[in-house]
Amino acid sequence: MIAKIVIANRGEIALRILRACKELGIKSVAVHSEADRDLKHVRLADETVCIGPAPSTESYLQVPSIISAAEVTDANAIHPGYGFLSENADFAERVEESGFIFIGPKPETIRIMGDKIAAIEAMKKAGVPCVLGSDGPLDSNNERTLQLAQEIGYPVIIKASGGGGGRGMRVVHSEAALLNAISLTKAEAGAAFGNDVVYMEKYLENPRHVEFQVLADTHGNAIHLCERDCSMQRRHQKVVEEAPAPGITEEMRQALGERCAEACRQIGYRGAGTFEFLFENDEFYFIEMNTRIQVEHPVTEMITGVDIVKEQLLIANGDELNYKQSDIKIHGHAIECRINAEDPKTFMPSPGDITHLHIPGGPGIRVDTHIYDGYRVPPYYDSMIGKLIAHGETRNSALARMRTALSEMIIDGIKTNIPLQQEIMKDCVFEAGGANIHYLEKKLGL
Repeated sequence: MIAKIVIANRGEIALRILRACKELGIKSVAVHSEADRDLKHVRLADETVCIGPAPSTESYLQVPSIISAAEVTDANAIHPGYGFLSENADFAERVEESGFIFIGPKPETIRIMGDKIAAIEAMKKAGVPCVLGSDGPLDSNNERTLQLAQEIGYPVIIKASGGGGGRGMRVVHSEAALLNAISLTKAEAGAAFGNDVVYMEKYLENPRHVEFQVLADTHGNAIHLCERDCSMQRRHQKVVEEAPAPGITEEMRQALGERCAEACRQIGYRGAGTFEFLFENDEFYFIEMNTRIQVEHPVTEMITGVDIVKEQLLIANGDELNYKQSDIKIHGHAIECRINAEDPKTFMPSPGDITHLHIPGGPGIRVDTHIYDGYRVPPYYDSMIGKLIAHGETRNSALARMRTALSEMIIDGIKTNIPLQQEIMKDCVFEAGGANIHYLEKKLGL
């Protein structure tokens, strides 16, 4: 039984996990860097352990320090949140070998899904639709590679098998550029990920990003919690997310959602996960699976009523899922705006002291954040300082509530991207729904 959890993360997700622990009567241990002594969840946790200096490479990415924190506090489980070590199969393995419960999938599952080629192979076996591609790594046979690209049809995209987060990718529009692009991508992948294996896929020119949230327990049960649209992106980083995705029919939702759930059953998946797809011309194409909680999970919680983080803890505890697929119904629409400490025009990070803070409220408004009056935003980590979520009975209602909430939100002392989010919420293309993944960058002139 899980009695005490080490929260191996920081910021809003660490606070979110702590709240779920409190609701379930589980003790919490907040590990933190020297720069994060004043984080809200550190102040609220049952116990705290400083695991190193400010740089994440010396603290939040230090596996021995996190394991030691669990040992000295007699914790019996570790939750990695998102980012940092959350999708590190070696970390999950070390946690379990040290006798602790890893709140996430099995290490071997993380390893398979972290290898894009292996993940695609597993999805094809489960009947999940994938993009036309090389069906494996590209080798040194240049003639065969050129022939394959011709059969797929230009443009194609070269991807690193060990890549992620928009890194390790190169689009190729002509045969003349192909071999050089492969060579460059292999070199970059080897340097960045320690794995220079690359593969090729058809490049979809104007897709949307649509993803399905899943939950699976250790008893063979798996369900999907419908889909989210995360197409408003800048440099492959999500800016706005919403659920359900505009224009996705109930038939599409149930057909693909069940395939995702069946894939979980086939690979023995455990915990919360997300299947990410490109969606173009009413067709879905699998791109990757995230084996962790997602930043954007609140929009799914708002429309389904399912507490995904609490379910993570219960699944890790060995419990069966509290829900059957027939229990999952969509109620209204939810939109999430990521609030970042950054210049809304240049996107340069803006650390510093928050001199005044006003959090918006009202029907359907939720704010997930760790900041408070007087909090100092450090310069060492990701610039996201919170998430503003609006829920309404319709998409138009959620939009109206989000506009109001953004106008009420005050964060003085630092720059934030609130003006950008306000601009997006007034944009006629976003308002209509269904914008593709390139729209925001084109709008911003990037």
